[in-house]
Amino acid sequence: MQKGWFKAAGLNVRMEDGNGSVSTVQMLGAGDHFDVGHASLAAMMIGRDKGMPLKAIAPFMTRTDIGALVPADSDIKGPAQLKGKKVLYTAGSLEAPFIDFFLKEGKLTRNDLDLLSVDASAKAATYAVGRADAVISTIPFIFPSVSRQRHSRALPFSDYGLDMVSFGLFTSEQKLQEKKDAIAKFASIVAYGWQYILNGHESEAVDAIVAQRPQARLDKAILAEQLEALKPYFPTSKEQAVGAVNPEDFEKSVSTLHKVGSIGSRLDPEEYYVKDLVRPVETIAPEIVK
Repeated sequence: MQKGWFKAAGLNVRMEDGNGSVSTVQMLGAGDHFDVGHASLAAMMIGRDKGMPLKAIAPFMTRTDIGALVPADSDIKGPAQLKGKKVLYTAGSLEAPFIDFFLKEGKLTRNDLDLLSVDASAKAATYAVGRADAVISTIPFIFPSVSRQRHSRALPFSDYGLDMVSFGLFTSEQKLQEKKDAIAKFASIVAYGWQYILNGHESEAVDAIVAQRPQARLDKAILAEQLEALKPYFPTSKEQAVGAVNPEDFEKSVSTLHKVGSIGSRLDPEEYYVKDLVRPVETIAPEIVK
């Protein structure tokens, strides 16, 4: 938006802040006036399993970013050491269904610890000031915002058999029929934007984010750290472009979500995505890459 790439492709784009992946999925699934959602694609898959006609169009982060943060100087090396500890999470969030399986890897249940549900906006601050022994959230988002006050390390859920796709773009089948070309252009430009950032334009991205969302009163230093923390979650193979669908990512996601009971019917992984919508941006608007 800041660089005029959407306009160069003939798109008139309006973006609104969401309130978490689950609510974004619900809004798109209800057929609201939004054409595309940006959220955890695992949440989108859960919504599709419940009957929402949604499909992924551009996965960006190809492994889960959910995990637990613990103090760096603590003796907590994995879920087993959380016994008797006070742990923060948010009920109704994407992370909630995975907690039991994570604890099971340490031979624990919820009854073995003091598990407290708090509002998502309060988790980071509550943990950072030492009112809990651990916090469960999305690691790249929360890690930079708490580490200045409380030096911490992460226990990624992906290390405990809970791996799945994370953030990306999705849309409804109806919108795809109505606006396929425009949606494809939008997804292609956003995918190019992420690749542009990853190619060494982090500071430019931070400036653009702050300029586009002045009401959010964002901290540039924390934003820069969050972008850096996101990098390991993007595709590591040079053969997989940012935003391109890799069927194996959805196969592992179906397996994980079915294992924890978040999806019941275990649909064919191909039911959850549309391939080949993202294309080289120079075929859409050559001036973007000049």
